[in-house]
Amino acid sequence: MSLLNTKEIMEIIPHRQPMLLIDTIEELEPGVRAVGKKCVTYNEPFFAGHFPQEPVMPGVLIIEALAQVGAVAVLSCEEFKGKTAYFGGINSAKFKRKVVPGDVLTLELEIIRRKGPIGVGSAKAYVDGKVAVIAELTFAIG
Repeated sequence: MSLLNTKEIMEIIPHRQPMLLIDTIEELEPGVRAVGKKCVTYNEPFFAGHFPQEPVMPGVLIIEALAQVGAVAVLSCEEFKGKTAYFGGINSAKFKRKVVPGDVLTLELEIIRRKGPIGVGSAKAYVDGKVAVIAELTFAIG
């Protein structure tokens, strides 16, 4: 059972379809970490062009999904409720495997540094327990 469903996630972050890239939040420690899930289906709009003969989820959208999970973690803090989390940087992104229709992405982000409204998160995406993407994401709260 999930901790937060799509409707509850949309109460925390401003993203809406087709840019809402997380389905559930499974674990949440406000200001510390969050774990979310994304069930990747063939009906995702990006698969129409990426790539029609071999659908692959774009790496930048996996990074965005990780950032959204991080935004839920940060914006769940009382001091940041109602604010927006913006990208400040993407460091050391590594793509280890393709993500295709039928995959369930497990998205984890842990806040490793924060000073005021600026922070850094360690992000990992998994499919079937195997690492698909790792990155360090910098964010700014505005």
